[in-house]
Amino acid sequence: MDYKYIEQLLEKYWNCEASLEEEQILRCFFRQEEVPAHLSRYRSLFAYQDAGKMLKLSDDFDERLLAEIERPVVKAKRLTLQMRLMPLFKAAVIMGFLFTIGGVVKHSMNTGKSEVVYVYDQFERERQDPQVAYKPDSVNASVKDTPQKNVNKQ
Repeated sequence: MDYKYIEQLLEKYWNCEASLEEEQILRCFFRQEEVPAHLSRYRSLFAYQDAGKMLKLSDDFDERLLAEIERPVVKAKRLTLQMRLMPLFKAAVIMGFLFTIGGVVKHSMNTGKSEVVYVYDQFERERQDPQVAYKPDSVNASVKDTPQKNVNKQ
């Protein structure tokens, strides 16, 4: 059998000059069981086109797609004053907790061995001499000369 006509149609097909009827002839030819060996390499192309035409979407495809795309209706929620101020309440509780923990830590670190000397507790107005202010070490001299009181350290 001479396959020159099919080869001419294939040539027109590859040059994009084939009409729809000629393409249909090629599809019918490659659907046959027996295709020559030198043309069998084109069979998968035309079989693929036929398989693509057979694929169809189901009837409920549009409904399923729209059901997935549609957004659910969100109902508006009424916000009460308590709900609006809840973040502030939470922040106040956290700050109170942090201040309490800070006070406990500060108190536990203070062991009663305060090395700070409170001069105000030891101050007495016994000196009336203004010349003491002009001495080079007048503060230490006045503290050393004053009698020690019982100072309660906290």
